[in-house]
Amino acid sequence: MEITVTGRKMTVNDALRAYVEEKIGNSLKVFNITPMNVEVVLRKEKNPANPRPAVAEVTLFTKGHIIRSEEAEEDMYAAIDVAAAKTERQLRKYKTKVIDRRYNGKKLGEALVAEERAEKHQKEVDEHLVHLEDDGTIVRVKEIDLVALNEREALLQIDLLGHDFFVYNDEGTGLVNVIYRRRDGSYGLLKPRIETLA
Repeated sequence: MEITVTGRKMTVNDALRAYVEEKIGNSLKVFNITPMNVEVVLRKEKNPANPRPAVAEVTLFTKGHIIRSEEAEEDMYAAIDVAAAKTERQLRKYKTKVIDRRYNGKKLGEALVAEERAEKHQKEVDEHLVHLEDDGTIVRVKEIDLVALNEREALLQIDLLGHDFFVYNDEGTGLVNVIYRRRDGSYGLLKPRIETLA
């Protein structure tokens, strides 16, 4: 497992880097999933009114899936502790849903092939900021590779990423679909209407 630690608008000293490697490394090495790469970004919010200015972001890349967690606390060490625990819970969920049991009626080998297909989808290409006039409508543009997934695979991805929506190609129709998290915690699906000629 490779752990990369960076600071955003702050310096990461050796003690803090060692603490991250110990906490994140110990919480994840029990899963023995390879390949697994972890990126940890530490930052301090500048707003003095913010009671929890220390933020730890953990992004884990493994076998076609991205697992993210972001936690804020009063102190950076506490933020690292909470982020490590949350990442461990998400990885346990990933391992249970994808690796340890049959996946969508498929055996383990077929599930891993489905994961590799999803890996292409999660590689974000050419992420860059777009600076506009002061209207503030678009602040970031991300280009993603779309691969074919079924609804169950898309649900797993939105859950592991912790996002409010997830864009994918439906493997049955080949059309772009969007799965989204509703306010009540359930999920919705947006898909294009296919008009047939009479």
